[in-house]
Amino acid sequence: MFTEKERLERALRQEEVDRPPCICPGGMMNMITTDLMDACGVTWPEAHTDAQMMADLALASYQHGCFENVGVPFCMTIEAEELGAKVTLGSKIFEPHVTEYAGTSVTEWKKSSPINLECGRAKVVLDAIRILKEKNLDVPIIGNLVGPVSVASSVIDPVGFYKDLRRHKEEAHQFMTFVTEQLIAFANAMIENGADVIAISDPSGTGEILGPKFFEEYAVKYLNMLLDGIKDQEKGTIVHICGQMRSVYEQIDKVHSDALSFDAIVPLKEARKNLQDRVLMGNVSTFALEFGDEERVQKLTKFCVQSGSDIISPACGLGTKSPLANIQAILKTLKMDEEAFEKMETMEEWKEEEMKNA
Repeated sequence: MFTEKERLERALRQEEVDRPPCICPGGMMNMITTDLMDACGVTWPEAHTDAQMMADLALASYQHGCFENVGVPFCMTIEAEELGAKVTLGSKIFEPHVTEYAGTSVTEWKKSSPINLECGRAKVVLDAIRILKEKNLDVPIIGNLVGPVSVASSVIDPVGFYKDLRRHKEEAHQFMTFVTEQLIAFANAMIENGADVIAISDPSGTGEILGPKFFEEYAVKYLNMLLDGIKDQEKGTIVHICGQMRSVYEQIDKVHSDALSFDAIVPLKEARKNLQDRVLMGNVSTFALEFGDEERVQKLTKFCVQSGSDIISPACGLGTKSPLANIQAILKTLKMDEEAFEKMETMEEWKEEEMKNA
């Protein structure tokens, strides 16, 4: 039997564990719902700008039996805001999002200033991590970053940004290097304040958007620059990429993270076949978590384990209206004794039975 922190650390190192860890890192893969906010009395948007509230809300997810980690922040706009984009903090239901880009072309990148870790929401995140660390819980603290391509395309209008990857390649690489340097500084500050794992989500840096050549030239190159820039290489790292992987399995295998995470569109059996030696994380459907029931979530959780997932997690950020009971069903399923787990129907059996009764 391992503690939550030991279990995740061992899974990331590909060491034997008693069962897969169950986590939801935070950031783009946000774990906060309105049910959880109501249960702990801490709500958005206030928790985005108050370190104590951010820490309390992150801890509530663990305390209410949802996941075996705590993670901050709960959005993917902090880096872009620091680099010049305008952001709304949203509401209790909606996460913060960019409302105005800082520019329309990568040729304008020098207008951006470095991230200031001494003030603003970047400091709120660092303070929240420190508050969580001071609680001395044996639970992994995950610091979340937005990946380089996604930050860049949140600062520069994405229409211009993606075109400029071809027409202004020199400036594009200069901008991507600058963005990645800011992310490295933020990651190292998170670790200095107590983060055990760094999770990076790069939803705009997909193989579908970039194609294999530019996926390797821009997404893989700068993800690796970021990962290699982390001073404490003993800390675990997770990279989440959205979209289909079929055209870029060769390229994604070059990413230097300890674990790779994919959304629900990627079949885990296919990912395992193509990435045999990698730690894979995922990918319980967030649609099922919000609109399904506990039984369906249980079946999906077992299916993820059977399909080769080493770390079980939602496929993406949870819908804020997801019922707490559905979310708790993932961890409850993993905590079943071996006999009960084996007796549970598989997704294939369940689907066959549904078709018979249709």
